[in-house]
Amino acid sequence: MNPDRSFTGSLPIIYDAYLVPLIFEPYAADLSERAVSRAPTHVLEIASGTGAVTRALSAALPQGVGIVATDLNQAMLDQAAARGTLHPVEWRQADAMALPFADGSFDLVVCQFGVMFFPDKSKAFSEARRVLRPGGGFIFSVWDRIEENEFANCVTSALEPMFPEDPPRFMARIPHGYFDASIIERDLAAAECRSAEIATLALRSRAESPHIPALAFCEGTPLRNEIEARKGRLSDATDVAASAIRARFGEHDVEGKIQAHVVTVDKS
Repeated sequence: MNPDRSFTGSLPIIYDAYLVPLIFEPYAADLSERAVSRAPTHVLEIASGTGAVTRALSAALPQGVGIVATDLNQAMLDQAAARGTLHPVEWRQADAMALPFADGSFDLVVCQFGVMFFPDKSKAFSEARRVLRPGGGFIFSVWDRIEENEFANCVTSALEPMFPEDPPRFMARIPHGYFDASIIERDLAAAECRSAEIATLALRSRAESPHIPALAFCEGTPLRNEIEARKGRLSDATDVAASAIRARFGEHDVEGKIQAHVVTVDKS
């Protein structure tokens, strides 16, 4: 698997323990509110990761609503299933660009911070549209540019001196590499998904210490794969990132801006 999309080993556990509460849970609450307002009966989540949105949806939607949560990485689904949900959820390994579901199977498709990882975004959008019933909705979120996301930007900048000839740029390249609204609209149009509404939502990311965001990004994302590929020690990289966060945000109870786009498309 492409190292940019590989979540294996201890990475899913660190991701779930540190990165999810740091940056994913605030947006999961927002996405679940948007989902509830549509009163769906059958929901598909793609690129569900370790289940931040899945847990929020399970808690917010009526018990009778069917939820199918998919991800390309089985290890992420295993971690999500181990955490559990309030109501039953079907966990299923699946590629967002080739969904194993019949046309019109769902009335809502959601995806939180997964689209950036899809090699062919228009193909994934087309698949989401295909499995939607007429009148159904597709809601997804993507991170804004890295400069609008302070912890991610700080960590990325801090690691550059460690690898001056080839700095690891995973965070800027993938998670924060799909922020241009005009490109998103172009890719949606290519999939016959038109009249998209794009809302930009700024929130705050908080942690008890600088070490937590440093650990979350350096060891709980595929940035870890880049560090190891450059023969760097993860512990050293994490320490460097923590020092940079400490210098900018303080010793305790650090807080930084996070910003994302939330996109809503209705299937006419």
